[in-house]
Amino acid sequence: MTTDESNRVVKFDEKPRAPAPIVGHEKFARASMGIYVIAMHHLEKVLTDDADDPNSNHDFGKNIIPLAIDRMRVFAYPFQDVETRAQSYWRDVGNVDALYEANMELVALNPELNIYDHQWPIWTYQAQQPPAKFVLDEEGRRGMAVNSMVTGGCIISGAYVTQSLLSTDVRIEDSSFIDASVLLPGVTIGRRCSIKRCILDENCVIPDGMQIGIDPALDHQRFFITKRGVVLVTPDMLRALG
Repeated sequence: MTTDESNRVVKFDEKPRAPAPIVGHEKFARASMGIYVIAMHHLEKVLTDDADDPNSNHDFGKNIIPLAIDRMRVFAYPFQDVETRAQSYWRDVGNVDALYEANMELVALNPELNIYDHQWPIWTYQAQQPPAKFVLDEEGRRGMAVNSMVTGGCIISGAYVTQSLLSTDVRIEDSSFIDASVLLPGVTIGRRCSIKRCILDENCVIPDGMQIGIDPALDHQRFFITKRGVVLVTPDMLRALG
């Protein structure tokens, strides 16, 4: 997105290979966050005109926004701290690697996004869940999580979790090891499993003894591996294994 000195948008390119730099900051470019404020009558007009154009792809980024820029005064609002002008937190999670990294940032020692900051509360729906529970305290069967975030409804039963993010209602059975992974809601992991650098999709059920993220050649046959080596596992992939 190209803007002038007054932050008026003068050009909008959809995912260009060589984006136009910010005036005075040649190493940086502005990017659209996909958040727009537009009067309804203006939106109706550009949508109607675009619908009547047989040459249009009818895409918001490729067609609607450029049309609005040509006809109207469109301005950008810099996403930064009002007082310090420092860049505010924002991440593009348009691919699996980016999604993984954004989640891993949250379990870092000093994350850039501090969700425990009471001065900037996050208002969202959360299911009513009981507290997370850690059970068993024996050598090799000790329920614990280190450098991790564990959401309500989880039960860690004799398993060891490190540097991971667990969503609601995750169940992990004894003697399993979870490292640097993101577990979405409803995941169940059996006994003696090893999970490393993985994203387990919602409601995945990992059978006893399964290892994921340990043998790349084997994982390539069963699951999806990103360019950075993160293993994505979905329920459909697991069902395909029989």
